Amino acid sequence: MIEVAIDSIRVSLMNYQRVVILREKTADRYLPIWIGPAEADAIAAKLQGVKLERPLTHDLLRSTIDALGAKVNSIMVYDLKNDVFYAKILLSVDGGQIEVDSRPSDALALAVRVEVPIYVDESVMDKAGILLDREGKPLDEKNVIEGKDKVTDEELKKMSAFRDFIDTLDLDDFGKRKS
Repeated sequence: MIEVAIDSIRVSLMNYQRVVILREKTADRYLPIWIGPAEADAIAAKLQGVKLERPLTHDLLRSTIDALGAKVNSIMVYDLKNDVFYAKILLSVDGGQIEVDSRPSDALALAVRVEVPIYVDESVMDKAGILLDREGKPLDEKNVIEGKDKVTDEELKKMSAFRDFIDTLDLDDFGKRKS
């Protein structure tokens, strides 16, 4: 598993689709995941410290987990099939651990509320992660996948929608954000 942090939330100027950008903690590799506007707003509001009058759905989820005596340990984006990411919320309950299936966007919105680690399976990062050069520009696709036998030509074609989306983003300020 690769530990990541939420780097930013972006909006495509072409179709106004939101994407959360996860950044690998020990490398310059990024993972873009498309998310809905409500989840993007929920993540952004918490990251920016916006105080809301009423709890959002993810605040309710946190309260429910707490009320049941459980604790969120971490979030894991564990798979990518047919352009769909899969995530789990790992909980401690009564001395044991359970995994709850989740959309990545909901898991991330919860993670920022309970301040737990976020992990991505290496196979997911290999399929959909992007590397950036020193200027914050994506490296050539051939440089990214060269020598890796985990990504097939068919998978690359399926990921073309993600690549097209990434190409519409302004990535110049990636290295400028303060952590």
